[in-house]
Amino acid sequence: MTGSFWGDLLIGVGAALLPAWLVLVVALVVVRPRGGLLREALRLLPDVLRLIRRLAADRTLPRGVRVRLGLLLAYLALPIDLVPDFIPVLGYADDAIIVTAVLRGVVRRAGLDAVRAHWPGTDDGFAALARLTGIGATPA
Repeated sequence: MTGSFWGDLLIGVGAALLPAWLVLVVALVVVRPRGGLLREALRLLPDVLRLIRRLAADRTLPRGVRVRLGLLLAYLALPIDLVPDFIPVLGYADDAIIVTAVLRGVVRRAGLDAVRAHWPGTDDGFAALARLTGIGATPA
């Protein structure tokens, strides 16, 4: 009887998680950068990771921004991806897409100046970051 209970429970949890996972995959497709921006996001990833770490440690930023950035860092540290790597295009790009989506909100909330102050890369890289997050870059 207990074996049946645990089997039924696992099937129920799996049946509940599958639609949630599908919704997340669709959301990733919708928010993904268009055109060459996805390639730019992948190229900028090392600088973006340093930016996220610096922003998350900045106590002058709103707590909600720092919490989002901390959760993003935790997600990136996990060895499990939302989209398996064998799925074409999205499989390797899911981290870049999620980082881009989170940064859009963080940049809008924290402000361009705060993000610019913590940017570890080049001016061209910052201009690409501004395009990815949907905000206009101002000359440095």
